[in-house]
Amino acid sequence: MFAGVALGPSLLGWAAPGAFQALFPQSSFALLNIIGQLGLIFYMFLVGMTLNVEHLREQSRVALTASIASIAVPFVSGFALAMALYHEVPLALFLAVCMSVTAFPVLARILDEAGLRETRLGAVAIACAAFGDVIAWLLLAAILALSSALRTINLLAIYLVAMLVIRMFWKSRNLAAALIFAIASSVATDWIGVHALFGAFFAGAIIPKTQEFVEETRRVVEPLTMILFLPVFFAYAGLRTEMQLAWGREALFILAVAVVGKWTGAMLAARSAGMGARESNALGILMNARGLVELVILSIGFDLHILTPAIFSMMVMMALVTTLMTAPLVRRVVKG
Repeated sequence: MFAGVALGPSLLGWAAPGAFQALFPQSSFALLNIIGQLGLIFYMFLVGMTLNVEHLREQSRVALTASIASIAVPFVSGFALAMALYHEVPLALFLAVCMSVTAFPVLARILDEAGLRETRLGAVAIACAAFGDVIAWLLLAAILALSSALRTINLLAIYLVAMLVIRMFWKSRNLAAALIFAIASSVATDWIGVHALFGAFFAGAIIPKTQEFVEETRRVVEPLTMILFLPVFFAYAGLRTEMQLAWGREALFILAVAVVGKWTGAMLAARSAGMGARESNALGILMNARGLVELVILSIGFDLHILTPAIFSMMVMMALVTTLMTAPLVRRVVKG
């Protein structure tokens, strides 16, 4: 992400516009976007493959409660702030969704690096992000196309039923077949209106698997995904960001409301559902890791001209700050 910012209009494009245009002509952006999307699909497939479903069943109550609260509180507060700043309902609704999401893949990576993936906190955080982001995508679909919201919900229900049927009959342990299934599932959810990354995650989670099959998949897919595909997505977002537009009073208001709304919503809901004080606090911090999913939504808004370059850049800055602060803060709370 920082490499993309440095090579984009924020630094290289400002210091040497000719070199920026030569390195990154407009025609190259489409290819970078395709490579980045492949990174999202493969990474989310890996997250689904390694998900502990038993933990999800055990923690579904607290995860559902916390996910609803972690969407509702920042959505309402974000909408109120955006209306006060910009006085445009469609823009305010869009920014409210951006403040409500959690970066599902980044959250999984943070849990891995902190050694929390197999803990109760990790299971609840993953489930909370999964539930919450599906709600956020449905909200986004409704905002962008109110007339097709019912169609989206109906198609999603058909998709989930189809996935359950496939799970019943899936017998293959062939990696190529699994990857083809993940891509097909991604195409399906993207067509429905729920982003492709969720299709990849559901594909990984739904496939019956053994530990040996999971390890083989990680050994083959993870290196290329983490070294090439996924970094390209972050760099592509950075190339479109103008950080000189991201500083000011509005940016500070957005950052404060986003952090406090997400943290308090998830923490208080988890506490009321029976989670301990330290775990609830850590869950609220984890839900603030917006980076990847927010960047996807921001890219949609930017492409549709809902977001101006200044608002896009401010929201990217907020995504970076909230994501970067998550890992050190959660380690401190968990170990504290």
